[in-house]
Amino acid sequence: MITKQNLKVAFFSLTLFIATGLTGQNKNIVETAATTEDFSTLAAAVSAAELIDVLSSEGPFTVFAPTNEAFNKLPDGTLESLLKPESKKTLQTILTYHVLSGNIKAADLIELINTNNGKAMVKTVSGNMLTAQLKDGAAYLVDESGNWSMITATDVNTTNGVIHVINSVLLPK
Repeated sequence: MITKQNLKVAFFSLTLFIATGLTGQNKNIVETAATTEDFSTLAAAVSAAELIDVLSSEGPFTVFAPTNEAFNKLPDGTLESLLKPESKKTLQTILTYHVLSGNIKAADLIELINTNNGKAMVKTVSGNMLTAQLKDGAAYLVDESGNWSMITATDVNTTNGVIHVINSVLLPK
């Protein structure tokens, strides 16, 4: 169902997509992240977690990709700690919490939200749940800890799925 709110989200996403120049049509998810300056922290984390092969595989996957700024919002020392070899399992859990199985476009997510009374529960590859919902004309994800992350750009198509850009790191319980 097309609503005024959906159109606002689509316009906002298109504007951000054009402004950031994100494209991944000839690259997979990992290649897109690795060649996009605003995802350098995510690319480093994927490498440290040894998830490059998984996220480069056929998929399809839907990735909610935190920007460098999103990682900077984490408490001091958190990222550095997560990138250490002894934290690999925790980092893998956090990163796979940002991944859904399948190619879920923004319109699909909004439809899912609208057909579920404004909130849609989605299961991540880590096995944990995220809640997707609309608020003030924007789409958000709410993690299991109650933190909200706005989806700031959508539908960056890659050869093995789609990337949606988010402004906070999602944390499972």
